[in-house]
Amino acid sequence: MPNKYNGRAAANYAMKYALVPNKAYKYFQLVKENGGDCTNFVSQCLRAGGAPMDYNNHRPWWYDMKKGKASVGWAVAHSLYWYLKTNQSSNRNAIKGLEVDNVDELEVGDVIFYENHRNIIFHAALVTSIVDVSGKREPLISQHTFNLLNVTYKKDYSYKKSHYLKISL
Repeated sequence: MPNKYNGRAAANYAMKYALVPNKAYKYFQLVKENGGDCTNFVSQCLRAGGAPMDYNNHRPWWYDMKKGKASVGWAVAHSLYWYLKTNQSSNRNAIKGLEVDNVDELEVGDVIFYENHRNIIFHAALVTSIVDVSGKREPLISQHTFNLLNVTYKKDYSYKKSHYLKISL
């Protein structure tokens, strides 16, 4: 694996599989408004961008292609968020996420997490494009649950806060 994250490769994967999921991976269904495939999809994108699987015992991040099983960090939004943030301060060969305050700092291949009014990060999406809207940079995202391709990062449902993570290795 290369030792540099390729955000363009991650975004290309996202754009290829945003609307029609990759059949090589299990698709996590939404059950009674819980779960869904958003984080599984973002993890696939990060992997396509060069992120190595991480089998450490403390906070793993992996997907087993043969069994269709994933670590919690691979498949659950708040777990992936903390995995990326925790790795930022480590010297491990693992994917990292530096949280920034301004959406203008994001690039293609970075990740946006959404926090609800109960302070739980419940959704993740990958930045797949940056457009100019009235002279201001605006990221477009692609995501699963619900499957969307290159839409505004601003959601039309209620959430408390967006978390912007710059991704690196």
